[in-house]
Amino acid sequence: MTTHPSHRAAAAPVQRAAQLVGVVFLLVGVLGFIPGITTDYGSMEIASHDSGAELLGLFQISVLHNLVHLVYGLIGLALAGTAAGAHSYLLVGGAVYLVLWVYGLSVGHDSDANFVPLNTADDWLHFALGITMIALALVLGRRPSRTSRTGAER
Repeated sequence: MTTHPSHRAAAAPVQRAAQLVGVVFLLVGVLGFIPGITTDYGSMEIASHDSGAELLGLFQISVLHNLVHLVYGLIGLALAGTAAGAHSYLLVGGAVYLVLWVYGLSVGHDSDANFVPLNTADDWLHFALGITMIALALVLGRRPSRTSRTGAER
């Protein structure tokens, strides 16, 4: 029996992390459109702080919010194709979520500026996502130094 070596290199840990984050965003985006998982589904707005729909009865959502999650997930899966792309997705994406956290804390939840919409649970989830994504980029995106690789090969 002849074994054919794979021509595909194994994905780097940072790529696996970006894939996982992308899949989670896709899942959240899809779940936001499912009545029952989304409470008050009938009151979901396209994009408004008046949307009464909540994912898992906790996170305020709208059609726009769900679409953003779907797009963010697709971007994550696309950029996970390379270690550099995955690193950028996690690092820049994490920074975007921290900016969104500050935005959510700054804008009134009943303000017209809260068009996504965001509530307190969303705000703190965005903070946790931002920190987690940046941490994954920094920890998993590190490459071994030249001296440590040389020492390991001896």
